[in-house]
Amino acid sequence: MDGGDRFEGHRGHLRAVAYRMLGSLDEADDVVQEAWLRYRRSDPAEIENLRGWLVTVTSRICLDQLRARSTRREDSLEDEPGRLPDPVITAAGTDPEHEAVLADAVGLALQVVISELAPPERVAFVLHDLFAVPFADIGDLLGRSPSATKQLAHRARRRVSGAVPNFADQTPSRPPGRSAREVVDAFFAAARSGDLDRLVSVLDPDVVVRTDGGLANAALTNVTRGARAVAMRARSFASPRAVLHPVLVNGDPGVIVTMAGVPVSVLGFTVRDGQVVVLHALADPERLGRLDLEQFL
Repeated sequence: MDGGDRFEGHRGHLRAVAYRMLGSLDEADDVVQEAWLRYRRSDPAEIENLRGWLVTVTSRICLDQLRARSTRREDSLEDEPGRLPDPVITAAGTDPEHEAVLADAVGLALQVVISELAPPERVAFVLHDLFAVPFADIGDLLGRSPSATKQLAHRARRRVSGAVPNFADQTPSRPPGRSAREVVDAFFAAARSGDLDRLVSVLDPDVVVRTDGGLANAALTNVTRGARAVAMRARSFASPRAVLHPVLVNGDPGVIVTMAGVPVSVLGFTVRDGQVVVLHALADPERLGRLDLEQFL
């Protein structure tokens, strides 16, 4: 097996690592390409654990990008209030690279919290909690002791646990149960019927809706909290002209919404105990245009 084949066997995993770190599929692809170039310049005979070496290289490139965002705020993803990470959308017959990302997928609710962590905490949490990299190896990457790295991950985990419902119950590559999809279907049925009480019944009392309309639709970018407030808003945008296309969004049930055949939003739901606890809505036309949504319609 030549070097290219050896690298390709790890590409999907590296893309998943980079996506968790950066929250951007395009940036993840760029990072993996840079990792490939560094691999080509290396001596394979000196690499004992190829996957470990590639993950370290990929993580170091991501860390450099995260630090650059902090010093060049105008280029940062976080500069746009309410910006959501890129959703990973999948369906039957999805291409192998997206399947590889989904294999290590976490829900979009968790990805949002990850994107809000400081770079060292983000690296420590992603590598240890999501990809089981030892603290000693992460410490070498961050220039910190294993105990200090463990504390970084602990702080990140505490923040995640406080923001993501039932975080401990999340399992990578979990298929959404039928009940979760049924809850989503019930949400739209109630919204379209205008039945406020029925709509509230499928929402957690503390449900959170985050909408990212992008710069072109900045007025759509906001956060709505509480079952009744969310229900009132849901009734207002449940247009009978909208067509719903069921998909998976970061492994959880979601839909692509089209109007006259044009995608206008991607909705991802987090469902726990038969109720919607988090709903993310990406309605940025520019970003929707880069997601190749037509394959799911």
